[in-house]
Amino acid sequence: MTISLCTISFRHQLISLGEIASFARTSGFDGIELWGAHARSLSTHKDKHADWLSDYGLTVPMISDYLPLEGDEESLRRKTVELCLLARRWKASKIRTFAGGKASVDTTATDRQHLVARLRQVAAIVESYGIHLLVETHPNTLADTAASTIRLIEEVNHPALAINFDVLHVWEAGDDPVALHRSIGEFVQHYHLKNITDRRHFHVFSPGNVYSAAGDRKGMTPLFEGAVDYAAVIVRIPDIMAADVSLEWFGNDPMAVLSRDCQTLRQEFGFESAHEIRQNTASPHALPINIQI
Repeated sequence: MTISLCTISFRHQLISLGEIASFARTSGFDGIELWGAHARSLSTHKDKHADWLSDYGLTVPMISDYLPLEGDEESLRRKTVELCLLARRWKASKIRTFAGGKASVDTTATDRQHLVARLRQVAAIVESYGIHLLVETHPNTLADTAASTIRLIEEVNHPALAINFDVLHVWEAGDDPVALHRSIGEFVQHYHLKNITDRRHFHVFSPGNVYSAAGDRKGMTPLFEGAVDYAAVIVRIPDIMAADVSLEWFGNDPMAVLSRDCQTLRQEFGFESAHEIRQNTASPHALPINIQI
């Protein structure tokens, strides 16, 4: 398992990427998932790129953005190419987007057909850059239920299309994450992990609330303290143990929560960080590192 933090966790803080990288490195993370807005804002910083980040022992597995699938076709093409170039700069192999902005049950057949065609077009562009396009399982999109997600994969039918599997959002839809993963596991290339104290608080993850500095954070909770039993989920979806995962935290005090969650995840399941693996490989007599909380 390679564990990344998301820069979107620091969307309301005045903090540099260098500070985030230093924190990630000392907290046991392997990588940084760049929010598209942050990747674009860094485009003028010529000294910030994948090689610079590798000095911290970190990589960028994915850039997470929101492609305007419903809008003008040429604008979509330009933004897709821009995102691919940013991914190339950071040596990211994946780009994350949402499949539209409306619940699948409320999407007409015509609108769905349009979105499917747009996703296929984007996937073709992304493929030409050697990158995969990941659609996230997320409310109010065409990947908001198990049935619609499976159908979407079949409809787009493109080798560059994959899934960013957000466990909590699958559970939010009333679906069993383990059962869905059994059906689409071969298409899953990344996992988002977060938790909540109770179903009553799902509204806190709505975009309008998440992006508001004054938004409600009640119900957001560390990974192993919420309604979803992640210890059981990880055991029942063994693919996670060899996958890229990002800890997605939208609440307060991100450094404390992310550090604790990363350490707990490694301690509970014995996952070494990429840095530890390199150290142990370089030194045949190195002892295993036990991370204490």
